[in-house]
Amino acid sequence: MDTKIQVVIVGNGMVGHHFVEQLSTLRESPEAIEITVLSGEPRLAYDRVHLSEFFAGKTADDLAMTDEETYDAWQVNYKTGAKVTHIDRENKAVTTESGEVYSYDKLVLATGSYAFVPPIPGKDQEHCLVYRTIEDLHDIKATAEVSKVGVVIGGGLLGLEAANALKQLGLETHVVEFAPRLMGVQLDDGGGRVLKSKIEGIGVHVHCSKATEVIEAGETSRYRLKFTDGEVLETDMVLFSAGIRPYDNLAREFDLEVGERGGIVVNDQCQTSDPDIYAIGECALWNNFIYGLVAPGYSMAKVAAAHLMGEEKSFQGADMSTKLKLMGIDVGSIGDALCRTPDALTYTYDNQPENIYKKIVVSADKSKLLGAVLVGDTSEYDSLLQYMLNGIELPESPDALILPSAGEKPTLGADALPDSATICSCLNVTKGNIIQAIDSGAETLADIKSITKATTGCGGCASLLKNVFDKELESRGIEVKKDICEHFAYSRAELYNIVQVEGIRTFDELLKKHGKGLGCDICKPAAGSILASVWNDYVLNKKNLPLQDTNDTYLANMQKDGSYSVIPRIQGGEITPDKLLVLAQVAKKYDLYTKLTGGQRIALFGARKEQLPAIWDELIQVGFETGQAYGKSLRTAKSCVGSMWCRYGVQDSVTMAITMENRYKGLRAPHKFKLGVSGCTRECAEAQGKDIGVIATDKGWNLYVCGNGGMKPRHADLFATDLDDETLIKYVDRVLMFYIKTADKLERTSVWMDNLEGGLDYLKKVVIDDHLGICAELDKQMEHIVETFQCEWKTTLSEPQVIKRFRSFINTDEVDTNIEFVRERDQIRPIREEERIESLAVEVK
Repeated sequence: MDTKIQVVIVGNGMVGHHFVEQLSTLRESPEAIEITVLSGEPRLAYDRVHLSEFFAGKTADDLAMTDEETYDAWQVNYKTGAKVTHIDRENKAVTTESGEVYSYDKLVLATGSYAFVPPIPGKDQEHCLVYRTIEDLHDIKATAEVSKVGVVIGGGLLGLEAANALKQLGLETHVVEFAPRLMGVQLDDGGGRVLKSKIEGIGVHVHCSKATEVIEAGETSRYRLKFTDGEVLETDMVLFSAGIRPYDNLAREFDLEVGERGGIVVNDQCQTSDPDIYAIGECALWNNFIYGLVAPGYSMAKVAAAHLMGEEKSFQGADMSTKLKLMGIDVGSIGDALCRTPDALTYTYDNQPENIYKKIVVSADKSKLLGAVLVGDTSEYDSLLQYMLNGIELPESPDALILPSAGEKPTLGADALPDSATICSCLNVTKGNIIQAIDSGAETLADIKSITKATTGCGGCASLLKNVFDKELESRGIEVKKDICEHFAYSRAELYNIVQVEGIRTFDELLKKHGKGLGCDICKPAAGSILASVWNDYVLNKKNLPLQDTNDTYLANMQKDGSYSVIPRIQGGEITPDKLLVLAQVAKKYDLYTKLTGGQRIALFGARKEQLPAIWDELIQVGFETGQAYGKSLRTAKSCVGSMWCRYGVQDSVTMAITMENRYKGLRAPHKFKLGVSGCTRECAEAQGKDIGVIATDKGWNLYVCGNGGMKPRHADLFATDLDDETLIKYVDRVLMFYIKTADKLERTSVWMDNLEGGLDYLKKVVIDDHLGICAELDKQMEHIVETFQCEWKTTLSEPQVIKRFRSFINTDEVDTNIEFVRERDQIRPIREEERIESLAVEVK
């Protein structure tokens, strides 16, 4: 008898996918519980929270939260384009639009919501769209290409995200809101006023207290919005983002209980009026309330999966606090932001010159925080949220939490938080969960993230997570060490400052003054990197040579067969036919394997150590220089063809890529770093997956920082928009130098950003506002690096004593003939010893 439980999930949005992930983890085996996912959309789950980033260059693949390979590995059945149209509750089966039937023991409705379109005459015209799915994004992009002006109807959270999308597409953008203020659910009048001012300050027009009466043919644009007050607004496209409505049509049609105003009624276990059917996310009505945020949906998914497995868990509501960045503007809303609690008191800080607004709502006795509004500066958000969520006693003067003139602000340390404190609201990870992970053997922050999934949602809790982790280790008597190794009681950043301030130029001097012992394989390369970053001396001179690893020692990457690679620099991917010809001649002459790299370079593989000087001599004679692909330094500046050739290009991305590669080619860093420059938002250079990414706009350049397309991909953060060439270079200079000064050894920019206290906002303050007063020093240091650049291979060829290092033997120029290469499928590999013996035997015969 087959006892396998059949679980069918209708809907594969963010919440539906989270349920699948939870149940896949909880079930004992696929043989016990079979999971089937039916997605009405033509793709599996994607990140709807970050939809607007599609217009900044992200693709549908970038937004994907899962893929077929993942579901295959989890042994989950899935079907896309499978819209469910019928539920047979008596026989426990669902039928899709195409007629396919799926039996279930337990059914989970995760159908989400749809965009509400107000009943305005003219709303169904061709270029009147909604902002909800990836298909919507493609429609919006197509319409934007034939439009100049765009209007978003709806000034809530989603409406402002939609407005950001239109602005990124280069349209003159307007927001029309029926209410007297923006984000009326999250902000009070003061916060709404400041947000409106800041949004208008970046070129988006805001129209509040406006009701659209009709959408009719325009006179100067495609359409005209006629308002009830008699005013009109001309536009080429209309984007509706006036709220959402639950997809509860299946419940209505097949007799599940729904709320008076919509939504599938569920109990504390997320069961509907049919106990074998669950509803989670934006389609579910719990306690007469529908949650429009993803975090409560995740909590519902977790509860439903646990209950299905027989665990006693219940959904008890969720906090609707939120922190976000809208068009580069920081906005935070916590708890009772609108001060609806009887007898509640408020403290307000309203800085009109700087457009910063902060308000806290406290209990009548001033002992508990009830809510807060933050616009323009959300630096206190994490602390205020913990005060509210955990009922922590407020300081004697609560206004000190938000008023800059109140002296030093009270700090809320991780040790003050109870175990029940929520650290990661997206995945509902508490301080207790983190402690449990440490108890179970987690030794690093990476272990904590892997076990609890904290920071894998929006990432906003990274700083607090690290603080909790460090404090917990300290409470256990475990020292949170930042020492670079046993020979130096300093972090890498501290050693960098020591080297720079004291003018130390050798490892021996550094060790004598500030270290002990002889040094090791950890501190020597780190010190070598620091010395190179500060002084930019030749890496193979006598004092620096002992600090280098194998690749730096021979100015080439050693391959697994013991041979070396030759990768000359090809700035921006631009190369002349003559240089291509020389590369081909060198490859043929030395019998090298050739490969186009992912970074727009041509690599030659299979060179023996003693061949390297001769090869580079031929390349340098025709103008090539070292690509430094062997060092912890700039790899490439990848670019598209930009406005030179591409009909979509709006800026000369090739020239900018060449400029940047030439500027930073001599820069040594804690880890390798890559640049990307795209000539338009189509993003052919994949700039947002680079450490420094630049995307052209019709007004200049958008700068992205700290991306990484490696083993742990990280999407780059938007740092600044519409920059001119000079400002762009200045900001990149400072970001890179600040990274070099403060990062840990072998730390990529992506990891550095995740660990940087204050994150992106803090980096902006340092680089743009000169918060630390070090920008002049950062500028000066970068100029020194640029001015002292040298091609390390060109210098090496002029140093006879250094050239001797490339010989096979110390006392002779003879070549080591023990390594032979044979061709196999047009590739080169070293001959194995057993093959050599067989070959000799044949020759003897």
